[in-house]
Amino acid sequence: MLARGLSFSVFLAVGGLIGAVVAAWPGALVGVVLMALIAFYLDALRLLRLRGWLIKLSSLERADDTQVEVLPEPPAGAGLLGEMADRVHRLLRWRLRAQRESRLRLQEMFAAIQASPNGVILLDAQGRIEWCNQTAAGHLGLDAARDVRQHVAHLIRDPVFNAYVAAADFSAPVTISGRESTPSRPVRLSLQVHPYGQGQRLLLSRDVTLIEQAEAMRRDFVANVSHELRTPLTVLSGFVETLQTLELPPQDVRRYLGLMATQSDRMQTLVNDLLTLSRLEGSPLPSLDDRVGVDTLLAQCEIDAGALLPNMGRMDHVVEFVQEAPAQLAGVATELQSALSNLVSNAIRYTPAEGRVAVSWKLLPDGSGEFSVQDNGPGIAAEHLPRLTERFYRVDRSRSRDSGGTGLGLAIVKHVVQRHGAVLHIESEPGRGSRFSIVFPASRVHRLDAPQDLKAA
Repeated sequence: MLARGLSFSVFLAVGGLIGAVVAAWPGALVGVVLMALIAFYLDALRLLRLRGWLIKLSSLERADDTQVEVLPEPPAGAGLLGEMADRVHRLLRWRLRAQRESRLRLQEMFAAIQASPNGVILLDAQGRIEWCNQTAAGHLGLDAARDVRQHVAHLIRDPVFNAYVAAADFSAPVTISGRESTPSRPVRLSLQVHPYGQGQRLLLSRDVTLIEQAEAMRRDFVANVSHELRTPLTVLSGFVETLQTLELPPQDVRRYLGLMATQSDRMQTLVNDLLTLSRLEGSPLPSLDDRVGVDTLLAQCEIDAGALLPNMGRMDHVVEFVQEAPAQLAGVATELQSALSNLVSNAIRYTPAEGRVAVSWKLLPDGSGEFSVQDNGPGIAAEHLPRLTERFYRVDRSRSRDSGGTGLGLAIVKHVVQRHGAVLHIESEPGRGSRFSIVFPASRVHRLDAPQDLKAA
Protein backbone atom coordinates (compact mmCIF):
# COMPACT_ATOMS: atom_id res chain seq x y z
CA MET A 1 0.00 0.00 0.00
CA LEU A 2 2.84 2.43 0.89
CA ALA A 3 4.61 1.64 -2.37
CA ARG A 4 1.39 2.28 -4.27
CA GLY A 5 1.00 5.70 -2.56
CA LEU A 6 4.61 6.66 -3.25
CA SER A 7 4.37 5.68 -6.92
CA PHE A 8 1.15 7.71 -7.31
CA SER A 9 2.76 10.74 -5.66
CA VAL A 10 5.79 10.50 -7.90
CA PHE A 11 3.47 10.16 -10.89
CA LEU A 12 1.64 13.40 -9.94
CA ALA A 13 4.91 15.23 -9.17
CA VAL A 14 6.30 14.37 -12.59
CA GLY A 15 3.12 15.67 -14.23
CA GLY A 16 3.26 18.90 -12.25
CA LEU A 17 6.93 19.42 -13.04
CA ILE A 18 6.38 18.97 -16.75
CA GLY A 19 3.40 21.36 -16.67
CA ALA A 20 5.41 23.99 -14.74
CA VAL A 21 8.19 23.89 -17.31
CA VAL A 22 5.68 24.41 -20.12
CA ALA A 23 3.33 26.97 -18.61
CA ALA A 24 4.47 27.87 -15.09
CA TRP A 25 2.02 27.33 -12.23
CA PRO A 26 -1.16 26.98 -14.33
CA GLY A 27 0.63 24.40 -16.42
CA ALA A 28 1.73 22.57 -13.28
CA LEU A 29 -1.90 22.30 -12.12
CA VAL A 30 -3.01 21.07 -15.51
CA GLY A 31 -0.15 18.52 -15.54
CA VAL A 32 -1.13 17.16 -12.13
CA VAL A 33 -4.77 16.79 -13.20
CA LEU A 34 -3.86 15.08 -16.47
CA MET A 35 -1.50 12.66 -14.73
CA ALA A 36 -4.20 11.88 -12.14
CA LEU A 37 -6.66 11.12 -14.97
CA ILE A 38 -4.11 8.92 -16.70
CA ALA A 39 -3.41 7.04 -13.44
CA PHE A 40 -7.15 6.58 -12.90
CA TYR A 41 -7.56 5.27 -16.46
CA LEU A 42 -4.72 2.78 -16.03
CA ASP A 43 -6.19 1.53 -12.74
CA ALA A 44 -9.56 1.20 -14.41
CA LEU A 45 -8.00 -0.95 -17.13
CA ARG A 46 -6.33 -3.13 -14.49
CA LEU A 47 -9.66 -3.49 -12.64
CA LEU A 48 -11.44 -4.47 -15.86
CA ARG A 49 -8.81 -7.15 -16.59
CA LEU A 50 -9.07 -8.38 -12.99
CA ARG A 51 -12.88 -8.49 -13.29
CA GLY A 52 -12.65 -10.55 -16.49
CA TRP A 53 -10.24 -12.97 -14.85
CA LEU A 54 -12.53 -13.35 -11.84
CA ILE A 55 -15.46 -14.05 -14.15
CA LYS A 56 -13.44 -16.88 -15.73
CA LEU A 57 -12.68 -18.26 -12.30
CA SER A 58 -16.33 -18.09 -11.28
CA SER A 59 -17.18 -20.33 -14.25
CA LEU A 60 -14.92 -22.98 -12.66
CA GLU A 61 -16.56 -22.71 -9.24
CA ARG A 62 -18.45 -25.97 -9.70
CA ALA A 63 -15.76 -27.62 -11.81
CA ASP A 64 -13.99 -30.74 -10.55
CA ASP A 65 -10.42 -30.80 -9.38
CA THR A 66 -9.10 -32.15 -12.68
CA GLN A 67 -9.03 -28.55 -13.99
CA VAL A 68 -6.32 -27.47 -11.59
CA GLU A 69 -3.76 -27.50 -14.41
CA VAL A 70 -5.90 -25.37 -16.79
CA LEU A 71 -6.75 -22.49 -14.47
CA PRO A 72 -6.49 -19.13 -16.31
CA GLU A 73 -3.41 -17.19 -15.39
CA PRO A 74 -3.96 -13.92 -13.48
CA PRO A 75 -3.65 -10.66 -15.49
CA ALA A 76 -0.13 -9.33 -15.66
CA GLY A 77 0.51 -6.12 -13.81
CA ALA A 78 2.43 -4.80 -10.89
CA GLY A 79 1.03 -3.22 -7.82
CA LEU A 80 -1.62 -4.08 -5.30
CA LEU A 81 -4.13 -5.52 -7.79
CA GLY A 82 -1.52 -7.79 -9.36
CA GLU A 83 -0.49 -9.08 -5.95
CA MET A 84 -4.11 -9.76 -4.99
CA ALA A 85 -4.76 -11.65 -8.23
CA ASP A 86 -1.62 -13.73 -7.76
CA ARG A 87 -2.59 -14.65 -4.20
CA VAL A 88 -6.11 -15.66 -5.27
CA HIS A 89 -4.66 -17.79 -8.09
CA ARG A 90 -2.25 -19.63 -5.79
CA LEU A 91 -4.97 -20.20 -3.16
CA LEU A 92 -7.34 -21.65 -5.74
CA ARG A 93 -4.69 -23.99 -7.15
CA TRP A 94 -3.85 -25.20 -3.64
CA ARG A 95 -7.52 -25.84 -2.86
CA LEU A 96 -8.08 -27.80 -6.08
CA ARG A 97 -4.95 -29.88 -5.51
CA ALA A 98 -6.06 -30.67 -1.95
CA GLN A 99 -9.51 -31.57 -3.28
CA ARG A 100 -7.98 -33.89 -5.87
CA GLU A 101 -5.81 -35.63 -3.26
CA SER A 102 -8.83 -36.09 -1.00
CA ARG A 103 -10.84 -37.52 -3.88
CA LEU A 104 -8.05 -39.95 -4.76
CA ARG A 105 -7.76 -41.10 -1.15
CA LEU A 106 -11.53 -41.58 -1.02
CA GLN A 107 -11.43 -43.61 -4.23
CA GLU A 108 -8.63 -45.77 -2.83
CA MET A 109 -10.63 -46.33 0.35
CA PHE A 110 -13.74 -47.36 -1.60
CA ALA A 111 -11.63 -49.59 -3.86
CA ALA A 112 -10.22 -51.32 -0.78
CA ILE A 113 -13.74 -51.82 0.59
CA GLN A 114 -14.83 -53.19 -2.79
CA ALA A 115 -12.03 -55.75 -2.60
CA SER A 116 -13.10 -56.87 0.87
CA PRO A 117 -14.46 -60.43 1.10
CA ASN A 118 -17.10 -59.06 3.48
CA GLY A 119 -20.12 -57.03 2.45
CA VAL A 120 -20.20 -53.36 3.55
CA ILE A 121 -23.30 -51.16 3.52
CA LEU A 122 -23.37 -47.51 4.69
CA LEU A 123 -26.72 -46.43 6.17
CA ASP A 124 -27.90 -42.95 7.11
CA ALA A 125 -29.67 -42.10 10.35
CA GLN A 126 -33.01 -43.23 8.87
CA GLY A 127 -31.65 -46.62 7.80
CA ARG A 128 -31.44 -45.76 4.09
CA ILE A 129 -28.60 -47.09 1.96
CA GLU A 130 -25.95 -44.51 1.11
CA TRP A 131 -23.45 -46.91 -0.48
CA CYS A 132 -22.67 -50.62 -0.65
CA ASN A 133 -19.92 -52.73 -2.17
CA GLN A 134 -20.45 -55.49 -4.70
CA THR A 135 -19.93 -58.21 -2.09
CA ALA A 136 -22.89 -56.94 -0.06
CA ALA A 137 -24.94 -56.61 -3.24
CA GLY A 138 -24.20 -60.24 -4.08
CA HIS A 139 -24.92 -61.45 -0.55
CA LEU A 140 -28.27 -59.68 -0.22
CA GLY A 141 -29.45 -59.35 -3.82
CA LEU A 142 -29.04 -55.56 -3.95
CA ASP A 143 -28.29 -53.23 -6.84
CA ALA A 144 -25.42 -50.94 -5.82
CA ALA A 145 -26.73 -48.07 -7.98
CA ARG A 146 -30.51 -48.57 -8.08
CA ASP A 147 -31.06 -49.21 -4.38
CA VAL A 148 -29.28 -46.12 -3.06
CA ARG A 149 -31.57 -44.10 -0.73
CA GLN A 150 -33.81 -47.16 -0.25
CA HIS A 151 -34.56 -48.29 3.30
CA VAL A 152 -32.57 -51.42 4.09
CA ALA A 153 -35.54 -53.09 5.84
CA HIS A 154 -37.53 -52.85 2.59
CA LEU A 155 -34.82 -54.74 0.70
CA ILE A 156 -33.76 -57.37 3.28
CA ARG A 157 -37.11 -58.97 3.98
CA ASP A 158 -36.07 -61.39 6.68
CA PRO A 159 -38.03 -61.50 9.97
CA VAL A 160 -34.91 -62.30 11.97
CA PHE A 161 -33.02 -59.30 10.55
CA ASN A 162 -35.99 -56.96 10.94
CA ALA A 163 -36.37 -57.98 14.58
CA TYR A 164 -32.64 -57.44 15.04
CA VAL A 165 -32.85 -53.90 13.66
CA ALA A 166 -35.99 -53.10 15.64
CA ALA A 167 -34.39 -54.26 18.90
CA ALA A 168 -31.41 -51.95 18.25
CA ASP A 169 -29.11 -54.31 20.17
CA PHE A 170 -26.09 -54.64 17.88
CA SER A 171 -23.65 -56.18 20.34
CA ALA A 172 -23.70 -59.50 18.44
CA PRO A 173 -24.33 -60.50 14.82
CA VAL A 174 -27.45 -62.20 13.53
CA THR A 175 -27.44 -65.10 11.05
CA ILE A 176 -29.95 -65.37 8.23
CA SER A 177 -30.38 -67.47 5.09
CA GLY A 178 -28.87 -66.03 1.93
CA ARG A 179 -31.01 -64.89 -0.97
CA GLU A 180 -29.91 -67.83 -3.16
CA SER A 181 -30.08 -70.43 -0.40
CA THR A 182 -31.70 -73.75 -1.30
CA PRO A 183 -32.18 -76.97 0.71
CA SER A 184 -29.50 -78.70 -1.36
CA ARG A 185 -27.09 -75.73 -1.28
CA PRO A 186 -27.72 -73.66 1.85
CA VAL A 187 -26.21 -70.18 2.14
CA ARG A 188 -25.85 -68.62 5.58
CA LEU A 189 -25.02 -64.95 6.14
CA SER A 190 -23.89 -63.22 9.31
CA LEU A 191 -25.07 -59.58 9.59
CA GLN A 192 -24.00 -57.05 12.20
CA VAL A 193 -24.70 -53.32 12.52
CA HIS A 194 -22.07 -50.90 13.86
CA PRO A 195 -23.26 -47.34 14.70
CA TYR A 196 -20.92 -44.46 13.83
CA GLY A 197 -20.96 -40.72 13.16
CA GLN A 198 -24.17 -38.76 13.69
CA GLY A 199 -26.65 -41.62 13.86
CA GLN A 200 -25.19 -43.38 10.82
CA ARG A 201 -24.70 -47.14 10.72
CA LEU A 202 -22.32 -49.58 9.11
CA LEU A 203 -23.87 -52.93 8.14
CA LEU A 204 -21.38 -55.77 7.60
CA SER A 205 -22.33 -59.05 5.92
CA ARG A 206 -20.22 -62.22 5.94
CA ASP A 207 -20.77 -65.59 4.29
CA VAL A 208 -20.52 -68.12 7.13
CA THR A 209 -21.82 -71.12 5.18
CA LEU A 210 -18.51 -72.97 5.24
CA ILE A 211 -17.96 -72.12 8.91
CA GLU A 212 -21.38 -73.49 9.88
CA GLN A 213 -20.85 -76.56 7.72
CA ALA A 214 -17.45 -77.15 9.33
CA GLU A 215 -19.00 -76.77 12.77
CA ALA A 216 -21.76 -79.21 11.83
CA MET A 217 -19.17 -81.63 10.48
CA ARG A 218 -17.20 -81.30 13.72
CA ARG A 219 -20.29 -82.07 15.79
CA ASP A 220 -21.19 -85.01 13.55
CA PHE A 221 -17.62 -86.25 13.63
CA VAL A 222 -17.48 -86.21 17.44
CA ALA A 223 -20.90 -87.87 17.63
CA ASN A 224 -19.91 -90.54 15.09
CA VAL A 225 -16.59 -91.30 16.79
CA SER A 226 -18.34 -91.54 20.13
CA HIS A 227 -20.95 -93.84 18.66
CA GLU A 228 -18.39 -96.05 16.91
CA LEU A 229 -16.36 -96.44 20.10
CA ARG A 230 -19.34 -96.86 22.41
CA THR A 231 -20.45 -100.19 20.93
CA PRO A 232 -17.15 -102.08 21.27
CA LEU A 233 -16.52 -100.49 24.67
CA THR A 234 -19.93 -101.65 25.83
CA VAL A 235 -19.20 -105.15 24.63
CA LEU A 236 -15.79 -105.16 26.27
CA SER A 237 -17.07 -103.83 29.58
CA GLY A 238 -19.91 -106.38 29.55
CA PHE A 239 -17.56 -109.28 28.93
CA VAL A 240 -15.08 -108.04 31.55
CA GLU A 241 -17.86 -107.77 34.12
CA THR A 242 -19.08 -111.26 33.21
CA LEU A 243 -15.60 -112.75 33.54
CA GLN A 244 -15.09 -110.98 36.86
CA THR A 245 -18.36 -112.05 38.46
CA LEU A 246 -19.15 -115.50 37.02
CA GLU A 247 -17.37 -118.81 37.04
CA LEU A 248 -17.48 -119.90 33.39
CA PRO A 249 -16.38 -123.03 31.60
CA PRO A 250 -13.04 -122.71 29.78
CA GLN A 251 -14.70 -122.83 26.35
CA ASP A 252 -16.96 -119.88 27.23
CA VAL A 253 -13.98 -117.94 28.56
CA ARG A 254 -12.12 -118.53 25.29
CA ARG A 255 -15.16 -117.46 23.27
CA TYR A 256 -15.62 -114.30 25.31
CA LEU A 257 -11.94 -113.44 25.04
CA GLY A 258 -12.14 -113.96 21.28
CA LEU A 259 -15.09 -111.56 21.05
CA MET A 260 -13.24 -109.07 23.23
CA ALA A 261 -10.19 -109.30 20.95
CA THR A 262 -12.43 -108.68 17.94
CA GLN A 263 -13.88 -105.53 19.49
CA SER A 264 -10.42 -104.40 20.55
CA ASP A 265 -9.15 -104.85 16.99
CA ARG A 266 -12.12 -102.87 15.74
CA MET A 267 -11.27 -99.94 18.02
CA GLN A 268 -7.61 -100.17 17.03
CA THR A 269 -8.57 -100.06 13.36
CA LEU A 270 -10.78 -97.05 13.97
CA VAL A 271 -8.03 -95.19 15.82
CA ASN A 272 -5.51 -96.01 13.08
CA ASP A 273 -7.88 -94.72 10.40
CA LEU A 274 -8.46 -91.50 12.36
CA LEU A 275 -4.72 -91.01 12.73
CA THR A 276 -4.28 -91.61 9.01
CA LEU A 277 -6.86 -88.95 8.17
CA SER A 278 -5.24 -86.51 10.58
CA ARG A 279 -1.82 -87.12 9.04
CA LEU A 280 -3.17 -86.66 5.51
CA GLU A 281 -4.81 -83.34 6.39
CA GLY A 282 -1.70 -81.94 8.07
CA SER A 283 1.06 -83.14 5.73
CA PRO A 284 2.62 -81.17 2.85
CA LEU A 285 1.62 -82.11 -0.69
CA PRO A 286 3.44 -85.15 -2.13
CA SER A 287 6.59 -84.51 -4.15
CA LEU A 288 6.93 -85.38 -7.84
CA ASP A 289 10.42 -86.75 -7.23
CA ASP A 290 9.46 -89.83 -5.16
CA ARG A 291 8.16 -92.71 -7.26
CA VAL A 292 6.74 -96.16 -6.62
CA GLY A 293 6.09 -98.90 -9.16
CA VAL A 294 2.50 -99.74 -9.95
CA ASP A 295 3.46 -103.42 -9.94
CA THR A 296 4.65 -103.03 -6.34
CA LEU A 297 1.36 -101.42 -5.32
CA LEU A 298 -0.70 -104.12 -7.07
CA ALA A 299 1.41 -106.88 -5.52
CA GLN A 300 0.71 -105.54 -2.04
CA CYS A 301 -3.00 -105.22 -2.87
CA GLU A 302 -2.91 -108.87 -3.93
CA ILE A 303 -1.28 -109.87 -0.63
CA ASP A 304 -3.86 -107.88 1.36
CA ALA A 305 -6.70 -109.43 -0.63
CA GLY A 306 -5.31 -112.92 -0.05
CA ALA A 307 -5.22 -112.30 3.69
CA LEU A 308 -8.70 -110.75 3.76
CA LEU A 309 -10.52 -113.47 1.80
CA PRO A 310 -10.33 -116.21 4.47
CA ASN A 311 -10.99 -113.76 7.30
CA MET A 312 -14.17 -112.61 5.59
CA GLY A 313 -15.21 -116.10 4.57
CA ARG A 314 -14.93 -115.16 0.90
CA MET A 315 -12.84 -118.06 -0.36
CA ASP A 316 -15.32 -118.55 -3.20
CA HIS A 317 -14.50 -115.07 -4.54
CA VAL A 318 -12.48 -114.55 -7.71
CA VAL A 319 -10.15 -111.55 -7.54
CA GLU A 320 -8.20 -110.71 -10.71
CA PHE A 321 -5.32 -108.25 -10.99
CA VAL A 322 -4.47 -106.90 -14.45
CA GLN A 323 -1.72 -104.43 -15.31
CA GLU A 324 -1.98 -103.45 -18.96
CA ALA A 325 1.14 -101.25 -19.02
CA PRO A 326 4.03 -100.95 -16.57
CA ALA A 327 4.43 -97.55 -14.95
CA GLN A 328 5.50 -95.67 -11.87
CA LEU A 329 3.49 -93.19 -9.81
CA ALA A 330 5.00 -90.07 -8.26
CA GLY A 331 3.85 -89.61 -4.69
CA VAL A 332 3.91 -91.04 -1.20
CA ALA A 333 3.99 -94.81 -1.47
CA THR A 334 2.23 -95.47 1.85
CA GLU A 335 -0.62 -93.11 0.97
CA LEU A 336 -1.07 -94.59 -2.50
CA GLN A 337 -1.00 -98.10 -1.08
CA SER A 338 -3.61 -97.17 1.52
CA ALA A 339 -5.97 -95.75 -1.11
CA LEU A 340 -5.66 -98.66 -3.54
CA SER A 341 -5.92 -101.31 -0.83
CA ASN A 342 -9.01 -99.62 0.62
CA LEU A 343 -10.81 -99.86 -2.71
CA VAL A 344 -9.86 -103.52 -3.14
CA SER A 345 -10.82 -104.48 0.42
CA ASN A 346 -14.18 -102.63 0.13
CA ALA A 347 -15.01 -104.58 -3.03
CA ILE A 348 -14.23 -107.86 -1.28
CA ARG A 349 -16.12 -106.93 1.91
CA TYR A 350 -19.33 -105.88 0.22
CA THR A 351 -19.50 -108.44 -2.59
CA PRO A 352 -21.62 -111.45 -1.59
CA ALA A 353 -20.79 -115.14 -2.05
CA GLU A 354 -19.25 -116.25 -5.34
CA GLY A 355 -18.45 -112.65 -6.14
CA ARG A 356 -16.01 -111.44 -8.75
CA VAL A 357 -13.64 -108.50 -8.32
CA ALA A 358 -11.50 -107.17 -11.20
CA VAL A 359 -8.58 -104.88 -10.31
CA SER A 360 -6.81 -103.22 -13.24
CA TRP A 361 -4.29 -100.57 -14.17
CA LYS A 362 -4.01 -98.96 -17.60
CA LEU A 363 -2.50 -95.93 -19.28
CA LEU A 364 -4.87 -93.50 -20.97
CA PRO A 365 -4.16 -91.77 -24.32
CA ASP A 366 -3.45 -88.40 -22.67
CA GLY A 367 -0.64 -89.89 -20.56
CA SER A 368 -2.68 -90.22 -17.37
CA GLY A 369 -3.17 -93.55 -15.61
CA GLU A 370 -6.30 -95.26 -14.29
CA PHE A 371 -6.56 -97.70 -11.39
CA SER A 372 -9.99 -99.32 -11.21
CA VAL A 373 -11.83 -101.87 -9.08
CA GLN A 374 -14.93 -103.50 -10.58
CA ASP A 375 -17.22 -105.84 -8.65
CA ASN A 376 -20.51 -107.63 -9.29
CA GLY A 377 -21.96 -106.86 -5.86
CA PRO A 378 -25.39 -105.45 -4.98
CA GLY A 379 -24.54 -101.95 -6.23
CA ILE A 380 -25.34 -98.59 -4.69
CA ALA A 381 -28.35 -96.35 -5.29
CA ALA A 382 -27.65 -93.04 -7.03
CA GLU A 383 -28.69 -90.88 -4.07
CA HIS A 384 -25.87 -92.33 -1.96
CA LEU A 385 -23.02 -91.81 -4.45
CA PRO A 386 -22.26 -88.11 -3.69
CA ARG A 387 -21.89 -88.87 0.04
CA LEU A 388 -19.87 -92.07 -0.06
CA THR A 389 -16.59 -90.29 0.75
CA GLU A 390 -17.99 -88.56 3.84
CA ARG A 391 -16.58 -89.74 7.13
CA PHE A 392 -18.66 -92.50 8.73
CA TYR A 393 -21.24 -92.39 5.95
CA ARG A 394 -22.68 -95.84 5.34
CA VAL A 395 -25.28 -96.99 2.83
CA ASP A 396 -26.22 -99.87 5.16
CA ARG A 397 -24.90 -99.42 8.68
CA SER A 398 -25.61 -102.93 9.86
CA ARG A 399 -23.96 -104.56 6.81
CA SER A 400 -20.95 -102.26 7.17
CA ARG A 401 -20.40 -103.17 10.81
CA ASP A 402 -20.83 -106.87 10.04
CA SER A 403 -18.05 -106.59 7.46
CA GLY A 404 -15.74 -104.86 9.92
CA GLY A 405 -15.67 -101.47 8.19
CA THR A 406 -15.06 -98.26 10.10
CA GLY A 407 -16.76 -95.90 7.64
CA LEU A 408 -13.49 -94.03 7.05
CA GLY A 409 -11.99 -96.01 4.16
CA LEU A 410 -13.39 -93.93 1.32
CA ALA A 411 -12.71 -90.71 3.22
CA ILE A 412 -9.05 -91.74 3.32
CA VAL A 413 -9.17 -92.56 -0.39
CA LYS A 414 -10.63 -89.12 -1.15
CA HIS A 415 -7.88 -87.30 0.76
CA VAL A 416 -5.10 -89.33 -0.88
CA VAL A 417 -6.62 -88.73 -4.32
CA GLN A 418 -6.89 -84.98 -3.75
CA ARG A 419 -3.35 -84.72 -2.41
CA HIS A 420 -1.98 -86.43 -5.53
CA GLY A 421 -4.03 -84.30 -7.93
CA ALA A 422 -6.04 -87.31 -9.05
CA VAL A 423 -9.78 -87.78 -9.55
CA LEU A 424 -12.01 -90.45 -7.97
CA HIS A 425 -14.87 -91.74 -10.12
CA ILE A 426 -17.69 -93.86 -8.68
CA GLU A 427 -20.11 -95.71 -10.97
CA SER A 428 -22.75 -97.98 -9.51
CA GLU A 429 -26.25 -99.25 -10.12
CA PRO A 430 -28.34 -101.43 -7.81
CA GLY A 431 -28.12 -105.08 -8.85
CA ARG A 432 -25.32 -104.45 -11.36
CA GLY A 433 -22.25 -103.93 -9.16
CA SER A 434 -19.94 -100.96 -8.69
CA ARG A 435 -16.82 -99.55 -10.28
CA PHE A 436 -14.40 -97.32 -8.37
CA SER A 437 -11.58 -95.75 -10.38
CA ILE A 438 -8.77 -93.29 -9.68
CA VAL A 439 -7.35 -91.33 -12.61
CA PHE A 440 -3.85 -90.03 -11.88
CA PRO A 441 -2.65 -86.98 -13.85
CA ALA A 442 0.03 -87.39 -16.50
CA SER A 443 2.46 -85.37 -14.36
CA ARG A 444 2.49 -88.22 -11.81
CA VAL A 445 2.55 -91.16 -14.24
CA HIS A 446 5.88 -92.39 -15.62
CA ARG A 447 5.61 -95.10 -18.26
CA LEU A 448 8.03 -98.03 -18.26
CA ASP A 449 8.94 -100.15 -21.28
CA ALA A 450 9.24 -103.60 -19.66
CA PRO A 451 6.17 -105.85 -20.16
CA GLN A 452 4.18 -107.03 -17.15
CA ASP A 453 2.50 -110.43 -16.74
CA LEU A 454 -1.08 -110.75 -15.63
CA LYS A 455 -1.79 -111.85 -12.06
CA ALA A 456 -4.77 -113.47 -10.39
CA ALA A 457 -5.66 -114.17 -6.80
